[in-house]
Amino acid sequence: MTVNRATMPARRTAVVAGATGLIGRELIIRLLREPRYARIVALTRRPLAVSHSRLSVVDAAYERLPAVLDVVTGEDASVDVFCCLGTTIRTAGSEEAFRRVDHDYVVALGRWARTVRAHRMVIVSALGADAGSRVFYNRVKGETERDLAALGLASLVIVRPSLLAGEREEFRVGERLALMATRPLRALLPARIRPIAAADVAQSMVNAALADAPPAVIESAAMQGAAETG
Repeated sequence: MTVNRATMPARRTAVVAGATGLIGRELIIRLLREPRYARIVALTRRPLAVSHSRLSVVDAAYERLPAVLDVVTGEDASVDVFCCLGTTIRTAGSEEAFRRVDHDYVVALGRWARTVRAHRMVIVSALGADAGSRVFYNRVKGETERDLAALGLASLVIVRPSLLAGEREEFRVGERLALMATRPLRALLPARIRPIAAADVAQSMVNAALADAPPAVIESAAMQGAAETG
């Protein structure tokens, strides 16, 4: 039997961290297209490029999430938490500051999600995330995955995209050079490491949140082309 999603009651609440980033912007757009979400709450310190009656913005103060997210409670029919937080050491200014964003803030959001008994938490990690890695970036991403898993959330989905393709508000030199270098060979690269569109990652996150039994980890290859079918 085919279900008409447009006629389904909108009862879900989405909380989005990192809403102004490359993936976060795409995610907000796709959540607003999904009638099953009655409202979307964006955690951000910068203005959003989109406005909507179902979209509200709260201060991204990760040190006091229960206060800034008091509009969301355990009484909500179903809360899905999406985390698109991510920075670079260059932007953050130091390894310590990078870890604060990519680990501490993400885990803090996970603790809040557990408190409100969120239905599902979907986070953006990275290809190669490994808590035992000698590479600082990969190690922090792996430690974040590990520490979130230890929280005992009702449902945790981790997406691990490869190099992201899309227009960022901030300029990342290394990422831009890597995209330029791989462009001539992109079609020949294995899907596992091929650059991926932010729209594909965002749609994969929405699909995972709404799935009855999503995988615990979604690798980059499985997300390629998701936006075309979403």
